[in-house]
Amino acid sequence: MARTADPARRVELIDAIIVELSETGLATFSLRTLAAALGRSTRVLTHHFADKDALLAAVLARLDEQQHEALRATEGWADPAIGIGTIVRDAWRRHLSPAELPRTRLIHEIEGLAAAGRLATHVPAFVSGRATFVAAALELRGLPAADALTKATLLNNAYAGLQADFLTTGEAARTEAALAELCELANSWTVPRTVA
Repeated sequence: MARTADPARRVELIDAIIVELSETGLATFSLRTLAAALGRSTRVLTHHFADKDALLAAVLARLDEQQHEALRATEGWADPAIGIGTIVRDAWRRHLSPAELPRTRLIHEIEGLAAAGRLATHVPAFVSGRATFVAAALELRGLPAADALTKATLLNNAYAGLQADFLTTGEAARTEAALAELCELANSWTVPRTVA
């Protein structure tokens, strides 16, 4: 009889996989090479994931969960008196910090492969889910739901584009000046309010 996968061990394994893929990227990724890098047998991976696509779907789900946790923990996330631009600036600093940079690059690599049609996994849900998550913060700041989703889509994609530009060119001054403009635009969509 097959053993049931322990959810806590599965999360630990996914976190280790994210660390490894953040360092190596997806170019040489296979279950065999990944298992070897983790010091595990391929059987450990196949016990938790049916195949490579299932593993990548789990990685995306965990990255999404980690990003949402980090945003919720950002000072002002749940405070409608704090402009969304402040949250965006904090996210930029966090995503490009030495501790987060490899994970940020991995997310861009996954999204790029999906956009090129080279990745059969759950990236569309990852991207649209991110828009829905940010839209909730805009709704909290007074935007109607449909408008919030449209503006969250614009904000997320402009942010991702600026981040990709910085990661590609290394031009901090130019991309951060554009980020400041994006933050001002995002702040203009809502009027900071206080919760009674």
